[in-house]
Amino acid sequence: MQFQAPESLSEQIAQHIGRQIITGALRPGERIQELKVAGELDVSRGSVREALLILERRHLIRIYPRKGAVVSGMTPELVNSLYDIYLNLLEMLADRFMARRTESDEQPLLQSIHQLCRRLSGDSSEVSEVIDGGLEVMRRCYPVVANPYLEETLENFRPAISRTYYLVLANDPGEMQVSRTYFQRIADRVESDDHQGVTEVIRAFGEHQREVALQALARDESLTVEPAT
Repeated sequence: MQFQAPESLSEQIAQHIGRQIITGALRPGERIQELKVAGELDVSRGSVREALLILERRHLIRIYPRKGAVVSGMTPELVNSLYDIYLNLLEMLADRFMARRTESDEQPLLQSIHQLCRRLSGDSSEVSEVIDGGLEVMRRCYPVVANPYLEETLENFRPAISRTYYLVLANDPGEMQVSRTYFQRIADRVESDDHQGVTEVIRAFGEHQREVALQALARDESLTVEPAT
């Protein structure tokens, strides 16, 4: 049995603020005031300060001396850097999963993919639910791969990737169906034991997301704002 400690208050605050950044409720360049957040959430400024340090490590904010915390921009350079690393990690995860899986390991993964595909087919699908569903698919692979370093690294990338994926889905409703097609292809390759095909589809899906995100940034320059120091 693996012990899991409950999330700290600072982590809960970080997730709360992080979701606002991911969904665009907090925009690039916008200040996050410790005192205001502490008052709204009825928590100490110390807990908020710790939460902001967590968010800075996750590349969602930047903290400046005398200026405080500011929501970071999503520059093309950052998006490219993110996908350059993240796609290699995903391919590694998929490669290890396909090599080590058993039939009983496949079923939870396929169930998560099929559930996500049904959600993507719905007219009232929430972007946040789709993102969470996609991350759940990834997490189904962790126990089989059994690499805590890879798992931790992918989880640390989760907020930044969620922010980019939200941008992709929110800017073009048609991307819901595009995502459904890719996830269905992944399921098909897993079921047919097409080891190389799985990683190829994941790579193609990621490169498509990268391109759509870059196009969205080109259309809305406010997303790339990086505050002056």
